[in-house]
Amino acid sequence: MEIVHKYNIVIHIITGCIALALGLVALLSTKGGKLHNTSGKYFLRLIAFVILTGLIGVFVFKRNSFLLVITVLSGYVSFSGYRVLVLKSNTLKSIDVLVAMASLLVLAYFLYYFKSIGMIWSPVIIYSGAGALLVVVMYDFLRYLIPKKKYEKNRIWLYEHVYKMTSAFSGLLAAFVGTVFDQYQPHSQYIPSVLGMMIIFGFMIYVYKYGLKKDLKSSRSSSTKKPDSN
Repeated sequence: MEIVHKYNIVIHIITGCIALALGLVALLSTKGGKLHNTSGKYFLRLIAFVILTGLIGVFVFKRNSFLLVITVLSGYVSFSGYRVLVLKSNTLKSIDVLVAMASLLVLAYFLYYFKSIGMIWSPVIIYSGAGALLVVVMYDFLRYLIPKKKYEKNRIWLYEHVYKMTSAFSGLLAAFVGTVFDQYQPHSQYIPSVLGMMIIFGFMIYVYKYGLKKDLKSSRSSSTKKPDSN
């Protein structure tokens, strides 16, 4: 089983590094553009492998259980961020509820066995990660109370997508930096999260002012249309 565990670690590290690179491309490229959409799509696929191998490492090989919170947080916000982009609505779907409930159960499992695991990472990182996951899941349940027309008209789904996908990237980055530069903990753990929040607010302001690339193209084409001669 040890050789299987080593292969699992190798896959986890390789897919994680590639996912970080693709996530960076998605962050830096024009929002709504082809490069952004393509890099974002492959980022999601790779982060699925990162999450799967991370969960295998925790539950099968009983290694580094402290990464469980960040793994589940990154996995959930990635899934939810993708779903809001596909649906563009807050219509209740059973798959979304099931994934949210599963994430809460994993979080409950971690917190229940927290004391027996032993303190490896800074409590600030662990509790903030657990709190962030709880807040996002609770919001996802409460958003169903927002009137559907208001949710869609104000494009709340777009701001959700920005927050969740950037959170997935910063969570992955925090796990990477915190593990590689463990001698600088807890600074190496919370700095990527702080940076992620700064990026989130910056992108939200950008989206509020300029929208997406396709929205800009649409507005330009409509403004260049000649008025109807009738």
